[in-house]
Amino acid sequence: MNQYLLKKNNTSIILCLLFFFTSISFHTFSQTKGQPSQKDLLSKKNKLNDDIKQLNSQLSQTKASKKSQINTIVVINTKIKVREELISTINSELSQINSRIKKNVTEINALKASLDKLKSEYAKMIYFAQRNQDSYTKIMFLFSSGDFNQAYMRIKYFQQYATFRKKQADEIVATQLVLGTKLKELEGQRHEKNVLLGNEKEEKTQLDGEKQQQEIVLSELQQQEKELKEELEKKKRDAENLQIAIKRLIEAEIKRKLEESAKIAAAKAAKAEKIAEKNKTKTKTKTKTETKTPEVKATAPELTEEAEALGADFSSSRGKLPWPVTKGVICQPYGEYEHPAIKGFMMNNNGVEICANKGSQARAVFEGEVTSIAISPTGGKLIIIRHGEYLSVYSNIGDVFVKQGDKVAIKQAIGSIMDEDGKTSMNLQIWKGQKTMDPSGWLFNAR
Repeated sequence: MNQYLLKKNNTSIILCLLFFFTSISFHTFSQTKGQPSQKDLLSKKNKLNDDIKQLNSQLSQTKASKKSQINTIVVINTKIKVREELISTINSELSQINSRIKKNVTEINALKASLDKLKSEYAKMIYFAQRNQDSYTKIMFLFSSGDFNQAYMRIKYFQQYATFRKKQADEIVATQLVLGTKLKELEGQRHEKNVLLGNEKEEKTQLDGEKQQQEIVLSELQQQEKELKEELEKKKRDAENLQIAIKRLIEAEIKRKLEESAKIAAAKAAKAEKIAEKNKTKTKTKTKTETKTPEVKATAPELTEEAEALGADFSSSRGKLPWPVTKGVICQPYGEYEHPAIKGFMMNNNGVEICANKGSQARAVFEGEVTSIAISPTGGKLIIIRHGEYLSVYSNIGDVFVKQGDKVAIKQAIGSIMDEDGKTSMNLQIWKGQKTMDPSGWLFNAR
C-alpha cells in the first residue's frame, strides 16, 4: 500500500512538472513570436558596427580634405542614426536575455521544489526500510502468508519496492544534474547581460561625443550660411539636371523598345502574309479572295521570355538585392528631406546616396543589359542597366568598365566610384517604366 501511494505521488509530481514546463515554453513562444531572434539581432548588431567603422573611415577622409564641412555633417548625422539604431538593437538583446533569465529562474525554482519533494519521499522510504531491514521480520512476513500465491505476491512486493527505491534515487541524481546545468546556464546569461549593459553604456558615451561634434560642425557651418546656401543651391540644381538627364535617357530607352517592338510586329506580319500567299498558290483556288495587309502600329513593347523572366525575378527580389558596393551605408535617403546643415532647406533625391570606402567600385545589383552610359551633370558618368521592365541607375562613376549593349551579371563591377572632398559616394536609383522607386526597400539588410 505504501509503495502504491509513493509511486502514485511521484507520478503526479512528474506530470505536474511536465505540464508546468510546457506551459512556460508555450508562454515564451507566444511572447517571442513575431519578434527578431537572437541570431537576427546579433547579425544586425554586427552590420551596424561595420557601418560605424566605415563611417569613421569616411569621417577621417572628410576631415583630412578640409574643403567641405557639408560632407562632414552628412557623415556625422548618418553615424548618429546608426549609433542610435545600434543602442536600440542592444536594448532588444537585453530584453530577450531578461526574458530568458526570468524563464530560467522559474525552471530552477521548480526543479529545486521537485528535488526537495523527491528527497523527502526518499528519506521516508529509507526510514521505513531501516525499521524493517531485519531478515527475520521479512521471513516471518513471508511465512505468515495464507497460501503460496500470497507468499509469491509478498516476494514481488519486496522486489518492486527495491526497484522503486533505486528509481527514486536515480531521479534525484538526474534532477540534480539538470539543476546544475540550469544554474550554469543562468550564470552565463547574467554574464552576457552584464557585457551588453557595458556595451550599451559605451555606445551611449560615444553617441554623446558624436552629438557634441555635430553641434560644433553645425555652429561653424551656420557662420558661413550665405556661402553654404550658394553651394547647396548649386548642388540642388545639379541634382535636378541629373534627374532630367536620367529621365531623357529612360524615355529614349522606352522609345527604342517601342520601335524594336514595332519592327518585330512588322516582321511577323510580313512572314504571315508570305505564308498565306504561298498557301494560295498551292491550293490553286479559282476564286480570288482579297487579302488585307495587317496594319502595323507602334504599341507598348512586348518583353521577350528572357526579359519577362528577369523582370519577374527582379520584382520578387525586393529586400534581397545585393548592395551596389561591397561595403556601404545609406547617407542620404530617397525622396524629399531637410538638409542637416540648414534648417528648412529641402533637398530631393530620386534614389539613395551610398557612402563607401575610398577606391570602391560600383556593382550591378542584378543581371541585365547596359542600355546607356552618359556624362552626369553632377560630375563623372552615369550607367543605366535594364532588368526586364525595371531599370537601375548608377551615378557619380569615374572609370567605366562596361559598354552599351553589354550583358552584365549580378554583382559584376561596372565602374569606379568618384571621390569628392574626401567623401566617396554614389547614387543608386531604381525605375519601373518612368516611375522611381525607393532603392532602400530593395537592398538586402537596408534600413
